[in-house]
Amino acid sequence: MWRIVLTAAAAVLSLQYGQAWSADADVLYRTHCAACHGADRLGGTGPALLPGNLERLRKPAAITTIAEGRIATQMPAFKDKLNEEEIKALADFVYTPLPSMPAWGMAEMRASRIEHRSAASLGDKPVFKADPLNLFVVVELGDHHATILDGDKLEPITRFPTRYALHGGPKFSPDGRYVYFASRDGWIAKYDIWNLALVAEIRAGINTRNLAVSSDGRFVMVANYLPHTLVALDAKDLQPIKVIDVRDDNGKSSRVSAIYDAAPRKSFVAALKDIPEVWEIPYDDKAEPIFNGMVHDYKMGEGLAVKGPFPVRRIVLEDYLDDFFFDSRYDHLIGSSREGKGQVVNLNIRRKITDIELPGMPHLGSGISWELDGRPIMATPNLKDGLVTVIDMKTWKTIKQVKTLGPGFFMRSHENTPYAWVDVFNGTKDRDVIQILDKNKLEVVAQLRPSPGKVAAHTEFSRDGKYALVSIWENDGALVIYDAQTLKEVKRLPMRKPSGKYNVYNKITRSAGTSH
Repeated sequence: MWRIVLTAAAAVLSLQYGQAWSADADVLYRTHCAACHGADRLGGTGPALLPGNLERLRKPAAITTIAEGRIATQMPAFKDKLNEEEIKALADFVYTPLPSMPAWGMAEMRASRIEHRSAASLGDKPVFKADPLNLFVVVELGDHHATILDGDKLEPITRFPTRYALHGGPKFSPDGRYVYFASRDGWIAKYDIWNLALVAEIRAGINTRNLAVSSDGRFVMVANYLPHTLVALDAKDLQPIKVIDVRDDNGKSSRVSAIYDAAPRKSFVAALKDIPEVWEIPYDDKAEPIFNGMVHDYKMGEGLAVKGPFPVRRIVLEDYLDDFFFDSRYDHLIGSSREGKGQVVNLNIRRKITDIELPGMPHLGSGISWELDGRPIMATPNLKDGLVTVIDMKTWKTIKQVKTLGPGFFMRSHENTPYAWVDVFNGTKDRDVIQILDKNKLEVVAQLRPSPGKVAAHTEFSRDGKYALVSIWENDGALVIYDAQTLKEVKRLPMRKPSGKYNVYNKITRSAGTSH
């Protein structure tokens, strides 16, 4: 009976939209795609599959993606499970509009909000004896939990359930007391680390990329794939403040790839997926934003796309930017598209100042920086090629392409170590290896194999740089803890697919060795 209902529904959609996909496409989708992308195609662990979200992926490329998988994502290849006709039917199906799009605005957000603990019920001191700034928040995707880990004793303090499929990395309040999580399906959670208590939750979108917390601790900004919005929340209680529709001057809407806090600028910076623009959004009420060298009162809206609270300062570019890296002063952002086209944008004069050599598919969001011979340099792993690109941040010229065992995902270091740690996460082999790069020699000088045959990824350092923690990215995984100087294993803690761990001090002080 269910097959008849699905087939009838497919036939109706085919007639309504003139699509040529098979009546079995809906069944194929539910069998092979729904677990990750949602039964309603609105997203889950994978992104929403709707025509508006697929504009940069032409149908022939979508057919290739279904058949061969997609690099740097969890999208597997289906060419051994589906024939050419079935793959084409699926591609036709996901390019078919839904009969109606669900609304998700202020009313829906307010109705979803849950207050777990009131501010009055929370103490103003940590309920544990560990250094509150040398804690790690460990995200365990295997069973959707998070662990608070003592960075000195290297022991768990507590473990608690999270929403399904957290994404984009947790972000901390400026004092390190609170941590904010975002899930793929739009849930934003505020957790009080000092009291080991969940404070509030709200669903800020249907399909969400990540969040950022303002450097003054007042606001949380959420980046959505669906709907195409940015959502400002009150960091105190997660009450929604404003929804910003993401559109260009011609009304074309866009998914938001990511949102970042540019602390020295007192602003958020958004990467847009479907229009070649970067948006800067000031949040300091007393700031005097600069537009083309002239000071304006942004209450007047001059040079702004959106007036009032959280005005939008647009930077129109020649190419899309899917990924960012900021210099230490946040005057420049270094960006690249998924196709590997790199450019440097000056945020003060609001324009590109130069192209940059970034072959393959650099993962700038995992880039790091340090000083070499008195000059600032940055380095980024590569999602497609086995190399690390090292760039002089004064001249924006490539210093060296360091060969690695294969394409990686995460690169990490610390101010107190001479090494940078790089994984081989996207390799076809050697995914169980962590490579150690000497930051002065710009050479790989050692390699570690924490658990032979199991994926090793995402190194993070303790507050003082003494320990380096590596994830064994498996359901029966672990945190493997190394002495960062001797590279000897110190301890390992069983974990359920620990996708990432985030040191409070390194994050709130914006360590050059970790992502921001």
